Amino acid sequence: MQTALLSLFSLLVVLPSVSASKWSSPADLLQFENLGYSGYYYPVTKIEALDNGNCSCEKGHPFTFSGPLAPLNEELTVHFRGPMNLKKFAYYVTPSYGVNQTTGTWERKAYYDASSGTANNVTFLANYGHENECLGNAADYVSSDGLKKSNESVVLDDVTIPSAKEFAIASDIKCDGVEDCGAYRTDGQAYHGFYGVNKMFLFEFNAPSDTSEDHKKNKTDGYDMPAIWLLNAQILRTSQYPLNGNCSSWNSGSGEFDIFEVMNVTERNHFYSTIHTYQGTDDIGTGIQNFGFLERTPGSTMKGGVVFGEDSSATVFLSNDTSIDSSIDNSDLNSWILPLAKEVDSDETLSSITISPPSLATSTSATGSSVSSISKTKKNDAADLAPTRVMASLGALLGLLSLW
Repeated sequence: MQTALLSLFSLLVVLPSVSASKWSSPADLLQFENLGYSGYYYPVTKIEALDNGNCSCEKGHPFTFSGPLAPLNEELTVHFRGPMNLKKFAYYVTPSYGVNQTTGTWERKAYYDASSGTANNVTFLANYGHENECLGNAADYVSSDGLKKSNESVVLDDVTIPSAKEFAIASDIKCDGVEDCGAYRTDGQAYHGFYGVNKMFLFEFNAPSDTSEDHKKNKTDGYDMPAIWLLNAQILRTSQYPLNGNCSSWNSGSGEFDIFEVMNVTERNHFYSTIHTYQGTDDIGTGIQNFGFLERTPGSTMKGGVVFGEDSSATVFLSNDTSIDSSIDNSDLNSWILPLAKEVDSDETLSSITISPPSLATSTSATGSSVSSISKTKKNDAADLAPTRVMASLGALLGLLSLW
């Protein structure tokens, strides 16, 4: 008994220093099952940048949600972090979809092709707009090189965005007041995202290794850590990285889905996928991670994406067979995905839970720059995630020890 407890204590001590790759394995397909729950979040109902660098924000009554994918069944914007050269992007919808479904067709509703300069139902934005210490920079139009603010909406060139730089893609439907989009910053640009339960996002991109001396010298948080992720569209319209937590719905669980993300430079060629909601965790910063990983190939073009279905599934994949056509039959989609499946798939089944809002909800407000801070560093280090993955195993071990 004493020896067993000592071994358990030793395991607990060493866990924080273990890389996530120690607890994960390479995969060709990452899948989340039972995605979506009944819960709530607090939408921002007022947001204002003040002249002195502070801000004034309010959150309203809790917004309740339920159903497959919820809250990720709401409008989403698509986000990118360098080093990244986006070649193609497309968004699709279909009336019905479930894993391995053989019938049905996906229709393309948004499309970008860097080589031809084509952009249909696409708006390029970045946090290069009006600067406020409390709110951060407003989302605004981004220049064709992806590095600065533009005075009008332009199409992103076929360029490589450097490390730590970010940009986003929204639809081309501009918000028309609070009744249309809820509260949003008026010192930037506000657009709708991409809607639907049965939806698919496909990408063709390069994620080259960053060998720049400048980033090596400055050791930026995002050095050589490319990523593609989805956010509830409200987040970009209000504040993506505020100091005042009342200025974003992110920390109350409006939803983030990381499709492909390098978590730290020690695993710079591993793409992880993570869900940031309160479905099965109270640590939204860490979220629920699929502990398989996909290989980043810096020297070649990658193709793939994520498929969401009404069966509460989310399938993340990379396949050179991916073809970003105007329509895609499920038979073709299966021809890309099914060969990637292994006998032991990298599946993550989420908990079935219901979180009820407070019975007497009141709005909250704050003025200033230090309330419920949201870190500008978007992600935690992968090493910090390893302990959460093995807590179930530790719980089982403790259960066995209790029988001694």
